Amino acid sequence: MPAYKRIATEEAWSTPEVLKGYEKVLSTKPASWDPGFLSLWGHYLHSPSQRALDLRRRIVDLGAERIADMDASGIDMQLLMLSAPGVQVFDAGTAVSLSVETNNQVAEAIRKHPTRYCGLAAFAPQDPKAAAKELERAVKKLGLKGGLVNSHTMGEYLDDEKFWEIFEAAESLDVPIYIHPQAPPPAMIGPYLPRGLDGAVFGFAAETGLHAMRMVFGGVFDRFPKLKIVLGHLGEGLPFWHFRLDYMHAAIVRSKRYPGAGPLKRKPSDYLKENFWYTTSGMQWQPAILFCQQVLGMERVMYAMDYPYQFAPEEVKVTDDLPISDADKKKLYQGNAEELFGI
Repeated sequence: MPAYKRIATEEAWSTPEVLKGYEKVLSTKPASWDPGFLSLWGHYLHSPSQRALDLRRRIVDLGAERIADMDASGIDMQLLMLSAPGVQVFDAGTAVSLSVETNNQVAEAIRKHPTRYCGLAAFAPQDPKAAAKELERAVKKLGLKGGLVNSHTMGEYLDDEKFWEIFEAAESLDVPIYIHPQAPPPAMIGPYLPRGLDGAVFGFAAETGLHAMRMVFGGVFDRFPKLKIVLGHLGEGLPFWHFRLDYMHAAIVRSKRYPGAGPLKRKPSDYLKENFWYTTSGMQWQPAILFCQQVLGMERVMYAMDYPYQFAPEEVKVTDDLPISDADKKKLYQGNAEELFGI
């Protein structure tokens, strides 16, 4: 037995009420309203494929089956987060109400299984003031460990100052916000759909990496220097881009080419190293994990499986067999998550 717990830090769940809301959106909105949402949940809610059937069953279960799957994989604890797009596909009033309901439900599941689950709070960016208030309630009263935003909200990104009340709350509470992917918005998705590239295979990473870089280039971390952001999937490719991001940002600033990309207090890569943490969700490939640990530091990378979308128990062995010390494996599996999320 290893001398550490395996904490999986990007594990999806949903509720029947949220899925019913997705059905309503699919039945009342034209396909052109959000082709990415249609592609994602039009498939998972209606496909007869075994993958879709398994996903529909597993994603709403916070009981026996999920815990049995964790045991079979050697996972001691899951950090639960509301699956994309969460409440961000609904009108503001519905989104606020559902965020409260889902946070209450996940808190109840954690109360029943305190050694197996912890969770992040859903909130509704459609109403930033209510989102900040719900994040505070969920952390202080429910014991949740931070916030979860499923990237863009109907094509809008958190670098817009109208959303910054959410960052003020997160910084004040000293909790992280996890930016989880969803399908690219209508303005972006066109070239991805014909070849099936809109989802986790590529489009998710491109869209969420864009979100993170909008925040960096938009000066969010100069305004909120203690803000903590988590990215999954080994940073959606961004760790590989550090050198070029620094070089080209400096060139953009010198050229005064874009009014919305001005000087920053630090290099873009500095923010990515100092304000961001990263999980291995869906990326159980030793060369990539080792690269991120080298570039970002052992304290910045945490284990995740991406259950139930990528439920592959055999992938745990890939992480177990990393050529790093037991002390560093403990950081990857347990220590970094406990430190960041206060588990």
